[in-house]
Amino acid sequence: MKQINNQKGFTLVEIAIVLVIIGLLLGGVLKGQELITNAKVKNMINDFRGVSAAYNAYIDRYKAVPGDDNAAADRFTGAVNGGGNGTITGVYTAIAAPANAAESNNFWQHLRMAGLANGIATAGQALPPTHSLGGFLGVQSQISAAGNQTYGMIGPVVCAGGIPWSIAQSIDTQIDDGNSDTGTVRTGAAGAVNLATTLAVSGVYGPAVAPPAAPGLHTVCMAL
Repeated sequence: MKQINNQKGFTLVEIAIVLVIIGLLLGGVLKGQELITNAKVKNMINDFRGVSAAYNAYIDRYKAVPGDDNAAADRFTGAVNGGGNGTITGVYTAIAAPANAAESNNFWQHLRMAGLANGIATAGQALPPTHSLGGFLGVQSQISAAGNQTYGMIGPVVCAGGIPWSIAQSIDTQIDDGNSDTGTVRTGAAGAVNLATTLAVSGVYGPAVAPPAAPGLHTVCMAL
């Protein structure tokens, strides 16, 4: 006498329901990742624009460039004067004390003493801040005595290092033209802030342009 096998497999309807649920879950994860990325881009753009606003507010108020202000010591107790030539010397990541003549470091001391930026203003402790993704955020213009400019841009720029390539591209697209080599936002391989060139002749963003030690990370600079 045969035994009846009561085991049943999944019906097509049940399989379809499971697939729909999996699709919804994956869609939710991807949408969540997109929202997180968009938030990072927005925060970075706010960081850039915040520095630009503080820079211009200082100039409007004191008729001098922060960091380069040669009358800062008269305005603020303990401030270190700059050269007064309209150029912010030193790289954007300079962490030397302002007394060591890094005007890109003086920049933060002057802004903080003027109440235009948060942070410690004490000489020797007025370090550049970090941006919303954790890297340094700072300013520079003339890199060396030879007058090398940042990625071919003339004048002061605000730079942020350690930016993933996809976020760097979104920043450039939303603020400027989306091309790493042109416009007011330009980008280079991580740490290469003193070069005359940016990513490539094509101006294309991607993970392959960064050093192997930091795949996909870029330094993004915006003209002030």
